[in-house]
Amino acid sequence: MHVCVMGAGIVGLATAYELQRQGLQVTVIDQAAPGMGTSGGNGAQLSYSYVQPLADPGIWAQLPKLLLAGDSPLKIRPRLDPHQWRWGLQFLAACNRSTSERSTAALLALAARSRAGLERMLGAERLDCDFSRTGKLVLYASQAALDDARRQVELQRAWGCEQELVTPARCAEIEPALAHYAAQIAGAVHTPSECAADCLKVCQGLHALLAARGVRFVLGARITGLTQSGGRVLAAQTRAGAVEADAYVLALGSTSHLLARTLGLSLPVYPLKGYSITFDAPAEPAAAPRVSVTDAARKVVFARLGSRVRVAGMAELVGFGMDIPPERIASLRAATRAVFPHSGPLTDPQPWAGQRPATPTGLPLVGRHAHGPANLLLNTGHGALGFTLAFGSAAAIAETLAA
Repeated sequence: MHVCVMGAGIVGLATAYELQRQGLQVTVIDQAAPGMGTSGGNGAQLSYSYVQPLADPGIWAQLPKLLLAGDSPLKIRPRLDPHQWRWGLQFLAACNRSTSERSTAALLALAARSRAGLERMLGAERLDCDFSRTGKLVLYASQAALDDARRQVELQRAWGCEQELVTPARCAEIEPALAHYAAQIAGAVHTPSECAADCLKVCQGLHALLAARGVRFVLGARITGLTQSGGRVLAAQTRAGAVEADAYVLALGSTSHLLARTLGLSLPVYPLKGYSITFDAPAEPAAAPRVSVTDAARKVVFARLGSRVRVAGMAELVGFGMDIPPERIASLRAATRAVFPHSGPLTDPQPWAGQRPATPTGLPLVGRHAHGPANLLLNTGHGALGFTLAFGSAAAIAETLAA
């Protein structure tokens, strides 16, 4: 069987890897180089035990700030775009406890499967990607926020997550670089098993080894449409020519809905824009973190990547623009200086923006569409968890094709 994977981000490449491993012929199409879209500068955390979707009952109380405040880490800016309004209404409908808990359970199961797949791949391929397993601390500024986190920890314990609430003093013991900030928090959730890695390096490594194993890459070629007949896709049309295959996997991230629309399909996928900076860590011990850290109040994550530190955050429902407002980068720098005051001058911070492809519930779209062509499979809508979930959804795609 010949499978065409449309998209060369981490989700598409993980899918190509799994399919090639199963002995299938694979072609990958993308208009950019592998990993150079949303995968390139993401938060780098592999958050297998921290997957609570953005659609949460607490969003209702935050709506005025989301709509009006210019400095909010979560931002909604309504546009003259029916797709955005439809997505937003579906998102608000999902902001209830029962939906959030169902989504969390499904995401945890997919994340566990993905952990096994990624670590099997890393063990077999020995990719140089700054992988680490140093655990994760999620910091909470107030007792009320910590109490809410306690309820989530208790909920997730029933699904096998090993997490604990820790005091500010214990935070500083786990991550000495937090010593100067510990007094400003009420506590944290510690997950010892969490990991981090450079997603771009994983993408580049997968590209190299897959190309060496015979996977065909059609890069720099935007897909302009899909030719279909008799309920099946016959070819993916690109400016480099048509690509014919037996099956097609749609893994184009936030633009997946645009290609699906040419088939008459409506996908609830919309971009959540985020930003990151990456800088060299100072040489002094305990100046910059080695444990992954999330500041829950600021919605900012910190991940160690070898000799570098990645700082990422924000979630903006503002359209498809890829501009990088200076104030957003200034906010990430300010958060870094506040949480890790000895992290250095942050010279050459390498500002980056990306469009996380999100569904209203937080659950990715994986498998066949009920009204789509029989040989088209979806693998999109992973939101901020694309790196975390990529190898789990890739395994699900391979299973579907083998059935």
